[in-house]
Amino acid sequence: MARTNDVVDVLVIGAGASGGAFAWSLADAGINVMCLEQGGWMDPSAYPSTQDAWEIHKQTDFNPNPNFRSLPQDYPVNESGTPIAPLMFNAVGGSTIHWSAHFPRLHPSDFRVRTLDGVADDWPVSYQQLEPYFSLNDQMMGVAGITGDTAYPPKSERQTPPIPLGKLGDTIVRGFENLGWHWWPSDSAILTRPYDGRAACNNCGPCEIGCPLGAKASTDVTYWPKAIARGAMLKTNARVREITLGKDGLADGAVYYDSDGRVQRQKARIVVMACNGIGTPRLLLNSESSLFPDGLANTSGLVGRNLMFHPYSMVMGVFDEQLEGYKGPLGCAIISSEFYETDLSRGFVRGYAFQVIRNPGPATTAQGFVLSSPIPWGSDHHRVFGERFGRTITVAVIGEDLPESHNRVDLDPTLTDSDGIPAPKVDYRMSENSLKMMDHGIARATEVLQAAGAKEVLVNPLLRPAGWHLLGTARMGADAGNSVVDSYGRSHDVKNLFIIDGSIFVTAGAVNPTSTIQALALHIADYFKQNARHLLD
Repeated sequence: MARTNDVVDVLVIGAGASGGAFAWSLADAGINVMCLEQGGWMDPSAYPSTQDAWEIHKQTDFNPNPNFRSLPQDYPVNESGTPIAPLMFNAVGGSTIHWSAHFPRLHPSDFRVRTLDGVADDWPVSYQQLEPYFSLNDQMMGVAGITGDTAYPPKSERQTPPIPLGKLGDTIVRGFENLGWHWWPSDSAILTRPYDGRAACNNCGPCEIGCPLGAKASTDVTYWPKAIARGAMLKTNARVREITLGKDGLADGAVYYDSDGRVQRQKARIVVMACNGIGTPRLLLNSESSLFPDGLANTSGLVGRNLMFHPYSMVMGVFDEQLEGYKGPLGCAIISSEFYETDLSRGFVRGYAFQVIRNPGPATTAQGFVLSSPIPWGSDHHRVFGERFGRTITVAVIGEDLPESHNRVDLDPTLTDSDGIPAPKVDYRMSENSLKMMDHGIARATEVLQAAGAKEVLVNPLLRPAGWHLLGTARMGADAGNSVVDSYGRSHDVKNLFIIDGSIFVTAGAVNPTSTIQALALHIADYFKQNARHLLD
């Protein structure tokens, strides 16, 4: 085994949304930080969105599901025990390469669900504590939007104006207004004007297969260039096998495979996990030892437990007029929080959000887009295609997923990646509460589409795959018996091990989590900087 002679102060595993933000914050303070990333740098000029066959790439080498994509930097996931397939991307920038950049924050109530609704647990941090980090992260990522959304406390000014609603947006707004329901232009981590040396969006549409302009805020174009300029080190194509311990029971580095498949070891004083809600528990469970026979930092037995996705129901309205819905970012149009908070008269606790989605390309339209079946072949194919292409509005119902210990990530007994590291196995099922919630959301989404003038409404009750949001598998909390890390992401068991990704979420909320993941990473980085002398002794 090759050994790196230099011991770094802080070793971050994963260069995605949280890893990029954390590394920048520490490097900016002059702290010696290194990151190991199992993928490499992406070439924006080679993104599928620059090519005629972009829709084919989206289903093959740029598929969000690593089991379909099967690139050398990916690892397989046993998803046979879940109706929601985990989605992720391995590269500098992580899954922000592949995201739609819909950028809401969790709501204040999401941090107090036990106090407000008697379910799950309160977070050990509040929205108010994270607000300065939300604002800092907005500045670093660049957000298109407008202030004044009544679903949130006041926010700082957005960096650029909101993405234009277009004819599709104006049409669905008519439905919300007719019903008197809340709606707001989405906060989007996509620039509508040049900002911070990056270009503005050209509204080409397929943001989720990479933005060649840099208008979409993937962390390879936001945080990482600044982090490296301030001295952060980044090793790519480094697949970590395990976190190692010293004789004192503290983490002392990581063992990884380099791009040639050789085993290397990097020593560090502090280890920080930023591998997402599947990758982090996988690595901790693989790092077993005599001190931690059930996996590193797992005396609570909660590493891998309480996995939360966001169930998605997709409700598509078909309209008579051409809405030009293929113009503009696919996932960023309008958000509604009308049914976000608990109302027990609905028959379930907590709630859901609506995310209005634009239209895909022609091939994806023909394949049914978010529906469970494609447009039928035969004599009616062209007629139905003509009725749908550019003429649909999809309302995604994003349900809050409450933590349940039986929903979990474990190690598969036989499946491994190409280096022989055990792969994760996911077991997950939706609760009765979630099923009732989604039924309610489908009915209300149908109502708003009809109020907007839809002539037909089509429903997919559960989108598969839809596991973009991987949360809760190393939850934070004050009680070491009921959590894996404290409110600063610090392991209860291993005092120099931190976790900063979505696995530390206590509850999931009902909105996309990236903004909150990054705010938490910056919050933890601030704690680290304020206590660096003590932590690095």
